[in-house]
Amino acid sequence: MDWTLRPATPADVEVIAELRAVVMRPDLERLGRFDEHRVRQRFRDAFVAPHASVILAEGRFAGCVALRPADDGHWLEHFFIAPELHGHGLGSAVLRGLLARTDAEGQLVRLNVLQGSAARRLYERHGFVVEAEDPVDVFMVREPPLGTVV
Repeated sequence: MDWTLRPATPADVEVIAELRAVVMRPDLERLGRFDEHRVRQRFRDAFVAPHASVILAEGRFAGCVALRPADDGHWLEHFFIAPELHGHGLGSAVLRGLLARTDAEGQLVRLNVLQGSAARRLYERHGFVVEAEDPVDVFMVREPPLGTVV
């Protein structure tokens, strides 16, 4: 699948907030935490356009991903792929590209994923390990491979 990233802009916030609501709904409902308004508002409140990218597949909106700088590396956040594109390798391709960049910088990457989410398997396949967890979230980390230049 042909895909690219483009810098996100404030104008992207609503389409991404809607995608977040659709993608996260099954997991949030399973955890008893889905709220129609809150799922969108949490994204609006946390969205920082300079850290986010819009994923385009075949030239069309396909999702979003953010890589937020942190003191000891980066936080991978807001990684949403349109449901009709799940299972086609797009998420893996985007994640590989981001991790190649952080590996080249010798930076670790952290993220959190909802308990029971299928996305956890994607992250584990790409070297993320559990750092901590609670009843709702699983916090994961991926160290850069040994020998990367810092």
